[in-house]
Amino acid sequence: MTTDSARLNATSERVLQLLACIARQGQAMSARELAQQTALPASTVYRHLQALKKWGWVQEHAHSGLYEPGPLAVQLAHGFDQHSWLMQAARSEMEQLTSRSGESVGLLCYVHGQVICLDMQDSQQALRCSFAKGRANSTVRGASAKALLAFLSAPLQRQILEQNFPDANAITERATLEQELQRIRQQRYAVSENEVDLGVWGVSAPIFSGKEQAIATLSLMAPVQRSRLRQTDFISMTRAAADRIGLALQL
Repeated sequence: MTTDSARLNATSERVLQLLACIARQGQAMSARELAQQTALPASTVYRHLQALKKWGWVQEHAHSGLYEPGPLAVQLAHGFDQHSWLMQAARSEMEQLTSRSGESVGLLCYVHGQVICLDMQDSQQALRCSFAKGRANSTVRGASAKALLAFLSAPLQRQILEQNFPDANAITERATLEQELQRIRQQRYAVSENEVDLGVWGVSAPIFSGKEQAIATLSLMAPVQRSRLRQTDFISMTRAAADRIGLALQL
C-alpha cells in the first residue's frame, strides 16, 4: 500500500469511526464526547464533522451544538427498512411470532464489535426491556448475544472473549461461557433469564443465510413469570420462525 493510499484509508476509518459512534449512542453528542469516545484529536473530530455535515450524514443543533444522525443517514436507514432482503424476509415472521406468542420479538445482528437491534415488534403486554431498534447491546450476555457469538468465526469469537474477559480473575467465567456456546451450537438456540434485564426471560435462534453462516438472530422476550408455563412452546416457535426466515433468504 502506498503512503497516499494508507493515508486515505486511515482518514476513511476515522470518518466511519465517528459515524458509528454517533449511530450507536442513541442521543445527540458533543464534539468533546466524540473525541473522548473515539480517542481522536479534537481538531480531527471537528474537521471530519464539517465534511459529514456538508453531506448530510450528521446534523448539528443550532442552539446546543450537539451532533446527531443527519437526513442522509435517515434516508439510508429508511432504505434499509424498506428494501433490505433480511428485513423483508423477517418482518412478517416477526409479526406472526408476536401475534402467536403475545410477546415481544427482536431481530439482532453482530456489526463491528456490537450486537445491534435491527427491528422490534413490541407486545401489547407490558415488558421492561432494554432492546430498542438501533440500540447496541452486550456481545456476551443474554440469549441474543450468545446465539450470535456461538456462530461467529473462531478468531472473531476468541477476540470478543478476550476483550470481555481480559484477566486471570475471569478465567472461570469465560470457560463457563465457552461451554455454553458449544451447547448453543449443538441445539441451535440460546436462552437466558435476568441476564440483560431483570425479570426478563428470552430465547434466541440464529438465522442462517447459508450453511452454518448465521447473519442474525430472532429473539423472543417475555417476563419471567409469564414465560414459566410456555418456555418450551416459545423455543419451538422461535426456532421455526428463524428457520423459515433463513430458507426465504436462500431462495
